[in-house]
Amino acid sequence: MEKTSEKNTAAFTHLSTLSQYIIPFGNYIFPIIIWTSYKEKSEFVNHHGKQTLNFQLSLLLYTLILALIAIPIFISVFFQNLPLQAIINDEDFIIRNFNLDGSIGLLSVGITAVLLFGLLKFVEFFLVIYASIKASTGEYYKYPLTIPFIK
Repeated sequence: MEKTSEKNTAAFTHLSTLSQYIIPFGNYIFPIIIWTSYKEKSEFVNHHGKQTLNFQLSLLLYTLILALIAIPIFISVFFQNLPLQAIINDEDFIIRNFNLDGSIGLLSVGITAVLLFGLLKFVEFFLVIYASIKASTGEYYKYPLTIPFIK
């Protein structure tokens, strides 16, 4: 049975990833600091620290893949429609020479990648909360769809 301090440390390791919304790269910095400080002292904290870092690194990889799909698509569609003409009349704003006829399929893929990124961030938030609850009750937790970078 894990001690209360080990449970709290493991839960805090998961919750520290939420610092990414305040501090850039906080989702990597704080879990690494906590994990390296306690990995030799507690197997429970070591397990949760590895799971936290593996999950964050997996999300980084998934995000990079989605960005490599979406960004070139949006850039190519933008450059295909570059000679735009914007006309502003008294009450009308008219854009001419903007044509999406040949780009609907590409834009659908790009928009799908952006929506998947949003879904990924949404699911990440709730999985982090769920993992911290599991850790605080003394249970071992493994994030779904996680690549084991750190073993």
